Order: sequence, then structure tokens, then C-alpha cells
Amino acid sequence: MHADEIDNAAELEAFNLQLALSNRNRTQMQFTGACYYCEEKVSIGCFCSVECCEDYVRIERAKQHRKVA
Repeated sequence: MHADEIDNAAELEAFNLQLALSNRNRTQMQFTGACYYCEEKVSIGCFCSVECCEDYVRIERAKQHRKVA
């Protein structure tokens, strides 16, 4: 059994999406010695706790949604 044109198109679209996602620019956080969220001193990483990391990600995501609308 052969794939029809719709199956081929869906497969190509999935491939292109995966290719675009794998080649997107990702911003890298630089170590500053301070938590990116609360600015508490840290010796490794970018956040002093999991909670600060989650809050930072949540706020940054909200900022991105505000830019789109």
C-alpha cells in the first residue's frame, strides 16, 4: 500500500517543523553570581532555588505572551 499525497504532505510538514525547532536560536543564561529572580548570591547555576527558577520562567513566558497580543 502506498502513501497518498495527504500523508506525504503531513510527513513533510512534521519534518520541517522538527527541523525549524532544532535550528532555532536559544538564549543562554550567563552565570552572574546572583539569582536571576531574587538576586540572592549563588555559587553555581543561575537560581538559588527551584521556586525562583519556576517563578522566573513563568514571568518570562507571560512577558512573551504579552508581546504577541
